[in-house]
Amino acid sequence: MNTQHEERDTVPKQLPMCIDLDGTLVRTDTLVETFIMALKEFTTILRLPLWLWQGKAVFKEKLALHTKVDFKLLPYNRTLLEYLQHQKSSGRYLVLATAANWKIAQEVNRHLNLFDEIIASDSSRNLRGPQKAKALVDRFGDRGFCYIGNDRHDLAVWQCASSGSLVNVSDRVAKKAANLTEIENRFTERAGRGIPLLKLIRPLQWSKNLLVFVPIITSGAIYDSHAILRAFLMFIAFCCIASATYIINDLYDLDADRQHPDKRRRPLASGDLSPSVALAILPVLILAGVSFARLVPTTSTFLLLVSYALLSTAYSIKLKQFPLVDVFTLAALYTIRVFAGGEATGYHVSFWLLAFSGFIFLALAIVKRTSELDGLAKRGKQNAARRGYTTADLRVLSVFGVSSSFISSLVVALYINDRTAKESYAHPQMLWFMVPLILLWQCRLWLSTSRGYMTDDPIVYAAKDWVSWFIVFMSGIFLLAARM
Repeated sequence: MNTQHEERDTVPKQLPMCIDLDGTLVRTDTLVETFIMALKEFTTILRLPLWLWQGKAVFKEKLALHTKVDFKLLPYNRTLLEYLQHQKSSGRYLVLATAANWKIAQEVNRHLNLFDEIIASDSSRNLRGPQKAKALVDRFGDRGFCYIGNDRHDLAVWQCASSGSLVNVSDRVAKKAANLTEIENRFTERAGRGIPLLKLIRPLQWSKNLLVFVPIITSGAIYDSHAILRAFLMFIAFCCIASATYIINDLYDLDADRQHPDKRRRPLASGDLSPSVALAILPVLILAGVSFARLVPTTSTFLLLVSYALLSTAYSIKLKQFPLVDVFTLAALYTIRVFAGGEATGYHVSFWLLAFSGFIFLALAIVKRTSELDGLAKRGKQNAARRGYTTADLRVLSVFGVSSSFISSLVVALYINDRTAKESYAHPQMLWFMVPLILLWQCRLWLSTSRGYMTDDPIVYAAKDWVSWFIVFMSGIFLLAARM
């Protein structure tokens, strides 16, 4: 990430320097974060409509009083913070002037120990835009202060300020601000929204949604264009809904992600993307997913998509905290994709495919959890935030996972001698070659996990692994040979 800091010492240093909080000093929106925290408690959810009915100022104060934010973990604007610390050491009077509630502002200052005065919203006033400008003019006089802000709502304040500093503003806002006051500094620490937004929806995770094509492949219907089109529509639908659930997961896991060595770089946890932006695109993704699913004229596929969305959301909010329940839920989410592909195309999932899917997906889910616990142990920690496991569970989880891997291969071996296979394939004995390949692939995942090579998700790891692609290719050859 490139950091730019343009500075001109043209403004008298004796003027108080007033600094905005949300989007300026911190690279997030504390109102949205406290709102998300409120959604985690059922009793608080019931109070939200009443608080909002009493006005935005009361709403902010109630959220601040009934939620706990870890202010040490907030993504602070380090470049700005260093600049302010320098100003403080030179004797500059610093004021935290924010539309956030006074309690939030006090806690931030308690952590930073930086500001001489706080001007913030309370239960009777919401200091945003013109209201903040009026409060600062009443306190310091017109043109009696310098102001550091970050968006168009701060234009009213810059109009009354002796000088202004800009933080991560668009060129359009910067131009308007320059017409209102002298620009002292410009700080640019955030990249454009494009790349963070792409990271937020996690396109690499979409490879899991290719599971909707499995019923077509196992049924030998790869030349059925009508079935392929329906599977493709379901693939797009699941991509949209999956991305929406990833956003929900990231919003709920903000504090936990900020404590993780890798996940803290996620767009929301790092502050590269505002949580308000995430909340804005969430309904768009859900609407798109539902629209694509409705193009497939079967009620069952739509119901399966809704079931996936609800189960995935429940996993993000609560189920991931329960040991074993979490991995069985992940396995179910994989299996729903396969079921949806079968219902959409008319090539329904057989008992054998269901049994194989259940065991192999459970194994993959346990690989994911084992990898996380292994990384936790290497960092000298015992418990992970919002997880029900400890590092002491590593051995037994590995036993569960490896057992599921071998059973999934056993299911394929038993299927080959079943009457169903003999009716479906001209040469079912060719499927025997797939058994060691499937087992080899899973054993390799477990070996990579034990050596610490595994990333957070085994599917994403496999998508980047040439050996996995080779095994998939060879399995496809033997599956085709069994058909001929």
